[in-house]
Amino acid sequence: MEFVFIPFALVLLASVFQGSFGLGMKFMAPLKWEAWWLVHATVAMLIVPIVWALMVVPDLFGVIASAPSEAIWIGMLFGFLWGIGGIMFGKSIPYIGISLTYGIVMGVCSAVGSLIPFFQLEGAVNLPAFPYVIAGVVIILIGVAITAIAGIKRDKLIQKENGGAVNLKLGLIIAVISGVLSAFLNVGFVNAQPVGQVAEASGAIARNSSLAVWVVVLLGAYIMNAGYAIVLLFKNKTWSSFSVPNSGKAYAWSIVAGLLWFGALGVYGQGATLMGDMGPVIGWPILLGVSLIVSNVWAYLNKEWTGAKKPFAYLLVGLLVLILATVVLGYSNGVV
Repeated sequence: MEFVFIPFALVLLASVFQGSFGLGMKFMAPLKWEAWWLVHATVAMLIVPIVWALMVVPDLFGVIASAPSEAIWIGMLFGFLWGIGGIMFGKSIPYIGISLTYGIVMGVCSAVGSLIPFFQLEGAVNLPAFPYVIAGVVIILIGVAITAIAGIKRDKLIQKENGGAVNLKLGLIIAVISGVLSAFLNVGFVNAQPVGQVAEASGAIARNSSLAVWVVVLLGAYIMNAGYAIVLLFKNKTWSSFSVPNSGKAYAWSIVAGLLWFGALGVYGQGATLMGDMGPVIGWPILLGVSLIVSNVWAYLNKEWTGAKKPFAYLLVGLLVLILATVVLGYSNGVV
């Protein structure tokens, strides 16, 4: 029972980090987005993963060098594709708004990121956990949809002057593609597991072997994110933003957000690894579902739902559905 509880608790802890890191994005000014994001990506996807992995994985770079090259390249590729998904997330917002974009991307990302690893397992359909995994993912989708509706209703109340979507169909297409690509972060984690196996063989304990996996996957993610930020810095001629006065708070929040962001992935990876083959299948939707609850708790504390009583009631229903999904998925990990 203790062994089952610990990995589940780790994923829940990761969800708190994941649901909290976005707070830093409220404090970008006076830095330009691309300057803030380059600092954030460097901390979250390069410095923290490597430093943490160096602390717990003996001869980290030797491990990576001796790991199967196919696992390294495919892990980096999926990390790179995840980066494209993040950019498309931002592109869909002007068309369909933040709430609907977030709901679609979270729902698709949760389902795809769970089901692809699940169906990569041998005899997945015949596993006892199969109906519970499918039910949990479906409930997650319902919860995310209800939460998105709540956000849309709130936005209509708060921004009555908004002219509406420019192109709803295009925005939906971009959001769905973004959700699929965003799921590839978890798919990359699964497919780069041979790196973790080499790390474990080199003396790393099981849960810490996941840190070596993240170093590989996030290298691809960093290339995409840093590359895009640098392109914008040149395009917008905003390199001077790095030296703008009174930017200390923005830099601090960029670093804090980076620590929380990889803290989420690092702890999630440990929990998912301890769960075994089903870890990424069960842990990923729990991570996203609970992080959505946490992010909305922060939104409530920041009075983002003030004056929106009916939408807030929808939100509470959506969060309860997400909690139910988390219970179902957590139970599925104990089904044999």
